[in-house]
Amino acid sequence: MAKEKVHGYLPDEKPPVGKLLLYALQQVIVMFPATITVALITGFQVSTTIFASGIATLCFILITGRKIPLYYGSSFAYLSAVIGLMTSETVTKALTAAEITQLNGFLNGDPGFFSMPTTAVRYAQVGIVMSGLVSIAAGLLIKFVGIKAVERILPPTITGSIAMIIGLTLAGNALADAAPNANATGVFASDWVWVVSLVTLLSTILYSRYLKGFLGQLPLLLGAATGCLAAAIIYGVGGAELNLFRSISAEAIDSLWSVGPFAIPKFSLPDFSNSKIVWASIAAIMPIAIATIPESTAHMYQLDIYVNDVAEKKGLKKYNLIERLHMNLIGDGIGDMITGLIGGPAGTNYGENISTMAITKVFSVPVLMVAAVIAMVISCFTPLIKVIYGIPLAVIGGLEIYLFGAIAAQGIAIMIDKKADMFSAKNIAVIATIMIVGLGGQYVYGGNIPFFGLNIPCIAGAAIFGIILNAILSIGEKKQAN
Repeated sequence: MAKEKVHGYLPDEKPPVGKLLLYALQQVIVMFPATITVALITGFQVSTTIFASGIATLCFILITGRKIPLYYGSSFAYLSAVIGLMTSETVTKALTAAEITQLNGFLNGDPGFFSMPTTAVRYAQVGIVMSGLVSIAAGLLIKFVGIKAVERILPPTITGSIAMIIGLTLAGNALADAAPNANATGVFASDWVWVVSLVTLLSTILYSRYLKGFLGQLPLLLGAATGCLAAAIIYGVGGAELNLFRSISAEAIDSLWSVGPFAIPKFSLPDFSNSKIVWASIAAIMPIAIATIPESTAHMYQLDIYVNDVAEKKGLKKYNLIERLHMNLIGDGIGDMITGLIGGPAGTNYGENISTMAITKVFSVPVLMVAAVIAMVISCFTPLIKVIYGIPLAVIGGLEIYLFGAIAAQGIAIMIDKKADMFSAKNIAVIATIMIVGLGGQYVYGGNIPFFGLNIPCIAGAAIFGIILNAILSIGEKKQAN
């Protein structure tokens, strides 16, 4: 019997140009919702945020020697810290009356106020730039102590559990996008939302399961297209009252300079002029980078497992990307510094893009590079921003159910691949506490757990607690084993 051909691309493999563009577009559609949502929530410029994600991704790939296929995007972990800083008394005292009006208008959701004052954003950029140093320092530390030392601190029971809660804490976001909104009116509160989201979800699953060859590597792009087609049919039959497509105002895509549809994003430099605000920005934002390190490490373990699986099926030697964990963290840190320098939010590599690669088996670094370039082009072409943003939220929700669930499933894969002992009392305790602290923090406290006056991101809190508990329970373990 002839051996079945393995369809997929490894990090150093480059698909033909036509396929390359479609794979890259698929990655852009996957990263777009979260990246643009962070901008809309924090009041950063949308076009600048999109451009920042693209250029940070390109720099990340070049810095890591074009060996690690990851996409850098805006992180939700920094939301509370960034907004808290920009609305703090320390910053508001430095704003003009007009800027205070803009800040309050944005926070209240008043019409015409789509972004934070540039002055406040520039102060936040200071902390974002400095947060990059934390990831760089962690990467350098790992380079010198070695991956084995990291695996003692972050065994698969921790990295796998973190990957699971990353996906599961996003379950609420996925259903909120896929289901009718109780606070909305018209078609957005109707069951037509379910129709479109379920059409998207089921078609994407069917495409990934039954399509073969090239089309089998585009299930998310085809699923999104099918969902949009369903929304278009509903719109065509029902008219404007059943229009699920979205629109974004021109004010929300403010630019530095524009000619017709072309616009240069509104870049801004960090403001280091006020030492009091600089230290406040560093204190508020820089420590959050610590929270992204276990998350980014879990992403690398996910990627390593799936890339090695494809390599093995192709009869090639393992890539062992996890050995480049230090470069991943250094690249992440430099990405933070780059996006902070031009006016974008802090970020990290995206689990959604990893899930897309795991589903499609397309791990090609050139695909991620082209996706980054496409994002930068989109940020300079207002109609493209409007087209991609216009994809119905129900379509995005349908994709998210699959993608976020796949992130959680990859956490299980980490523990299976690393042969974690699921009958060990220590392992069960570590996994159990990470899962409950992470999920409980999301659904009870909205993502930030109050702890002795601090608001700790639930994923970071779960990871830290798991690391400490694992260290305590490991005392004497080696001696007992001997």
